[in-house]
Amino acid sequence: MTQRINRRIAAIEPSATLAVDSKAKALKAQGRPVIGFGAGEPDFPTPDYIVDAALAALDNPANFRYTPATGLPELKQAIAAKTKRDSGIEVSPSQVIVTNGGKQAVYQAFATVIDEGDEVLLPAPYWTTYPEAIRLAGGKPVQVFAGADLDYKVTPAMLEEAYTPATKALVFVSPSNPTGAVYTPEETKAIGEWALAKGIFVLTDEIYEHLVYEGAVFTSILKAVPELAEQTIIMNGVAKTYAMTGWRVGWMIAPADVTSAASNLQSHMTSNVNNIAQRAALAALEADLSAVDQMRQAFDRRRHTIVEGLNAIEGVHCPTPAGAFYAYADVRGLLGKTIAGKTPQTSAELAELILEEAEVAIVPGEAFGPSGYLRFSYALSDEDLAEGLARLQKLLGSAA
Repeated sequence: MTQRINRRIAAIEPSATLAVDSKAKALKAQGRPVIGFGAGEPDFPTPDYIVDAALAALDNPANFRYTPATGLPELKQAIAAKTKRDSGIEVSPSQVIVTNGGKQAVYQAFATVIDEGDEVLLPAPYWTTYPEAIRLAGGKPVQVFAGADLDYKVTPAMLEEAYTPATKALVFVSPSNPTGAVYTPEETKAIGEWALAKGIFVLTDEIYEHLVYEGAVFTSILKAVPELAEQTIIMNGVAKTYAMTGWRVGWMIAPADVTSAASNLQSHMTSNVNNIAQRAALAALEADLSAVDQMRQAFDRRRHTIVEGLNAIEGVHCPTPAGAFYAYADVRGLLGKTIAGKTPQTSAELAELILEEAEVAIVPGEAFGPSGYLRFSYALSDEDLAEGLARLQKLLGSAA
């Protein structure tokens, strides 16, 4: 019998972050008091002015019909203007493709520029979707791991060591999911100049650009090295900045030939993004960032709380993240120790033990690269954060 499922599709691993979030919600539905540190989803409601724009859009029948596959012209213009405002990069609206969330932008970017056998340098820890999207395009993800001692940031020397003649692209993410690491302007420039010299594509995910803290500065790699314009694809969206995860509006910005090819792909795959959601995104991008700043301040407060709480546990080392809303803890000091009568040898086993014994859901490091780490999203209420940390300290403090 021939294989029923396409080999590439069959090889896809489920999203570990969504799996943990789903399991936590299922346990909550059973009445268990589970606290979830899994999903990277702001706990704030979408700001009222954005929701109001969506409600107003429902009164216009034009929004109930097909619109251009690559996005509403007004939204593409707003994305270009926002990119100039926030990143200092001049792009044409014709370079913009509005996508069904950031994940579609990520998939389309790899599908458009990666061919069979191409290698893609993937700094690790990485977001779970990147390697799957690379493999779906026929490429080979090449992990370049930087641990807690390097604040989870790779260097040009590390990239050089992993580079081969088959290298086609580099993934660059700052601020980072899952670590919260933010590359300095100087570090960003150094990596951009290395990629320029190698003549490879840079696929840069900038969706956490507005979530930086304590003097950390978001620097787009294309701003740092403008000469990369013909080699860079920017991926972004409204999900994290504006608490709009469920609205599913993202975008990619690319050189003309890449945009043309990706536009053809999207025209066959999804056509236009939901028009009501596009109108909401337009309102988000055209307003000021005051609502965003309020959310950022709350995340900053929680950031200090979680880092202090995790580092109070013997065997845990958690660098202070400079961006996003994640803390990435090195828990190798707990592995091999007895906790609640069990001896976890991997971070996956430790995460499972924590869920069973403390009813706290965390994503293990295996989802993002090497074992020995846990990712905590602190995009949850202050009350849940405090309770979750108390449970962790009680359970893990008993390690022997």
